[in-house]
Amino acid sequence: MNWQTALVLLAILVIIAVWPFVREAMRAPMNTSARGDAPGAFVELSQGITHYRWIGPTRGPIAVCIHGLTTPSMVWDAIAQGLARMGFRVLVYDLYGRGYSDRAPGLQDQDFFVRQLDDLLASQGVRDDITLLGYSMGGAIATVFTARNPGRVRRMILLAPAGMGHDLGRLAAFTRDTPVLGDWLMLLRYPRAHMQATEAERSLHSEVEGIVDYQQSELGKRGFVPAVLSSLRGILPRPLEEAHRAIGRADIPVLAIWGHDDTIIPLRAMGQLAQWNLTARHEVIEGAGHGLTYTHASAVLEALQTDVAAD
Repeated sequence: MNWQTALVLLAILVIIAVWPFVREAMRAPMNTSARGDAPGAFVELSQGITHYRWIGPTRGPIAVCIHGLTTPSMVWDAIAQGLARMGFRVLVYDLYGRGYSDRAPGLQDQDFFVRQLDDLLASQGVRDDITLLGYSMGGAIATVFTARNPGRVRRMILLAPAGMGHDLGRLAAFTRDTPVLGDWLMLLRYPRAHMQATEAERSLHSEVEGIVDYQQSELGKRGFVPAVLSSLRGILPRPLEEAHRAIGRADIPVLAIWGHDDTIIPLRAMGQLAQWNLTARHEVIEGAGHGLTYTHASAVLEALQTDVAAD
């Protein structure tokens, strides 16, 4: 091999090494221009700007909805409207790194997300007597917040919640657990995987119009993919046994709603939660996968209406 060939090969290797990071840097930043078409409002919190919306009557019991790992807050639209019809004043917001909220720095662990929720509630003058709803990773956030603030939460409703522990697969676990190379793999592989996974749902019935496009549009925003990885490394790895047991001891009503056909949070997680919190009530929606917040919103509302009517 002559020196010219060696230089060409070296250049190719350098391009391969830096390309995922260059592509990420080229994505559109989340700034005032990107927020021009956003519904709702914004507030500057201690870690950055958070996008939020109030839905429903100006007076009424407050319900706060926390979305998941890769879905922006629009994932709640159908359920939030249903809660509003029940008389709730519903607060939905974008977690940092998603939707129209800032790409806030720092490991996205329990403290990171609880601080965002604490800050947001304080900014809105919301103190206690909250119905807290969490979907997927949002279920983990809701669980940690409730365990730390049992006097503030009236009830907790979990939809396909994370926090019971599940197998990511060897490659995903390697990506999560390996600095630098894991970041490179995430930036290289995840956009295509996310696009394929969401596109596969386009033919499904959805009660949130355009939900697939909402999810795919996240890939065009700088900081989204690193935020997903940060959450995989931060809040998601550790099972939340102690938090769930604490919630059970505090006698806070818990309703967990599961998709029968969910492959992301499989139904066996229900058994784990049932062991940790003996008082939690469970509902299983037949035919629902992990996207039950938008594919089966009416069924979710029917399942939770029993708990709401019991007050």
